Amino acid sequence: MSHLAHIDREDARLAALRALELLDTPPEAEFDAIVAGAQHLFDCKIAYVALIDANRQWFKASCGLDASETSREVSFCTLTIANDDLLVIPDTHADERFAHNPLVVGPPHVRFYAGVPLRVKDPTCEALLPIGTICVADDRPHSPAADKLAVLTGMARVVEALIDARRLSRDSLRLVLERQDALDEMARTQRLLTHAERMARIGSWRLEIPTGHVHWSEQTYAIHALEPHLDEPLAEALSFYSKPDRALLNDAIERCARDGTPWDLELDLTDARGVVRRVRTLGEIDRRGGERVAIMGVIQDITERHHFERHLLAAARTDELTGLPSRRAFNLEVEQLLNTAGDSPPLPFALAIIDLDRFKEVNDRLGHAAGDDVLQRMAGKLQGADYLGANFVARVGGDEFVVLMMGGDTSDRLPGCLSRLLADLRLEVTDRGDIIQVSATIGACLCDEELRNRSALLKAADDALYRAKARQRGVAAIAGREEVIRRDPHSC
Repeated sequence: MSHLAHIDREDARLAALRALELLDTPPEAEFDAIVAGAQHLFDCKIAYVALIDANRQWFKASCGLDASETSREVSFCTLTIANDDLLVIPDTHADERFAHNPLVVGPPHVRFYAGVPLRVKDPTCEALLPIGTICVADDRPHSPAADKLAVLTGMARVVEALIDARRLSRDSLRLVLERQDALDEMARTQRLLTHAERMARIGSWRLEIPTGHVHWSEQTYAIHALEPHLDEPLAEALSFYSKPDRALLNDAIERCARDGTPWDLELDLTDARGVVRRVRTLGEIDRRGGERVAIMGVIQDITERHHFERHLLAAARTDELTGLPSRRAFNLEVEQLLNTAGDSPPLPFALAIIDLDRFKEVNDRLGHAAGDDVLQRMAGKLQGADYLGANFVARVGGDEFVVLMMGGDTSDRLPGCLSRLLADLRLEVTDRGDIIQVSATIGACLCDEELRNRSALLKAADDALYRAKARQRGVAAIAGREEVIRRDPHSC
């Protein structure tokens, strides 16, 4: 490609990117769910969707990154979009192009990278232009299997569809609003809009404020599984939603009619055949002569996308080996407990970090299959520990588990529960006649006025775990308490 052609292509690429109006927008659940799924699929610390601007790469969604953007000069993704193809770097230290990259020799110390370009159509010629990437990276070398790379490529297509649906939703709403001021173009615009609605499963509607009647487009009727009528009263239109969502939508309509506040909601709708659908509905006020005469907007059937996102989110929040909640699910659970307390006294709960003793020895001597069996059996024991009361168990690392104990008497019960756990979490693994005694060392803390955030709680429990290990493997320690807890001999 000549230098002039490269400049022309870059100008077209940047124009297509900026036409999306996606740069520097707030996080969106759809993109976050796909990034979380990619991170889980590759078991990497980092995953992101990046948009490549003139001098920077900006992250629309990311896991494992603190920054919202980086310089394009050091970006791996610049090469991905330049080649306009899948780029896999199993080990950056072995690749002369990246061995001295600041992101390799410094934080986040990237050793592995895989990226797939995201493409959109050039509005001037329908050519596909790469405007960004979906990527995974880690501080360890990887040699990803072809099927995983194929799934990553499929995720790129899903992101492209989300970007296109987002653009189409925006454009459809603009069309709906603009046609009110273009009466001479109404018939042609209506035909184009009907085709666009059918392709994107988006319907338009208009609520007349004076009469309370709702006028629906053909695709809006299709989403509701109804035959077209002249109009629908507002009460009948709202009846397709569950009571909570109906109240939510009704409040949004009333606010919009009262003070012009627009809305963008995702709700559950049960169509006329009894099929539950997930829909996205947007609405804005329509003014004429300064008066609010109508509310108009769009409704989109996003059921398939919603199910896909839920599947990805569930996968990201579940540890594949043990079936326990993952570190991500644990973090969310702790944050929810702390947020529920608000400014009130902290909720009575305890956090315990459980580290398995001699687990590495099992892996080294008997192989990972034996190690996996130990982890699964330990997970079963934790799930079956009914004496913990209301609890939440998760696997947060290779041989590390966490338990949340909740209840008003947690402080009093904690030492006894830890003692029983120490007794229960013991396994004998046989290696050619030798016995490897796997046990657990535990560090715990109680949520109190001083420990009101997740980082402080984890540090306190981790410090207690370190103190327990320093004293003796197979014991437990509680933050703020000097005594060491040993296993209950009656539970052995």
